[in-house]
Amino acid sequence: MSSVNLSTHDVSRRDLLRAIGGSMVLTASGVGVLTPALAQHVHREVADAKSLSGGPDYQPKTLTKHEFETLQKLSDIIVPADEHSKGALEAGAAEYIDFMCGRSPELAQIFTGGLAWLDVDMNRRFSAAFLDAKPEQQTALLDIIAYRKNESPETAPGIYFFTWARNMVVDAYYTSPVGIADLGFMGNTVLSTFSVPQEAIEYALKRSPLA
Repeated sequence: MSSVNLSTHDVSRRDLLRAIGGSMVLTASGVGVLTPALAQHVHREVADAKSLSGGPDYQPKTLTKHEFETLQKLSDIIVPADEHSKGALEAGAAEYIDFMCGRSPELAQIFTGGLAWLDVDMNRRFSAAFLDAKPEQQTALLDIIAYRKNESPETAPGIYFFTWARNMVVDAYYTSPVGIADLGFMGNTVLSTFSVPQEAIEYALKRSPLA
């Protein structure tokens, strides 16, 4: 019987992936699902598979192609690029979330269910899937589900999903190399807990059509 030799790197990577899965905390709103140190490891894992450009080299691991492209569009709306900073699309927020969904069936259900709801409601309102709708139609729907004050039995699932999507996109952005540069990060200090600064969230959302 031949033996299987695993390198130290393979073992360490396997342990790291296990740690990522075991350390995820599914809060009520999708804030701080991972510590910043583990979040940055996720970005490195994604970077190993592709460049963080959202290009054709990346094959979603959990989401379907349509779900992934819808999430990319959503992340681009939530934290768009501006004259000072790159946005969540280039930061690989959708890739980060897809990777995380692969480590948690519960998280995958939140996003697959939420993205499906987005298409169903957009079709009901504008007879188009979210990706195929006009930008002003996309913004009109997100303007509704971005705020708790608009909650009703009809909109509650969308508001729940968008709360998760917005917070995880912002977390993914600000733990990525692009987002860390945007915050003016200096050094390699590891924090024990992670919470995106409120001023950063407010700044990110001011850049979007939802401001």
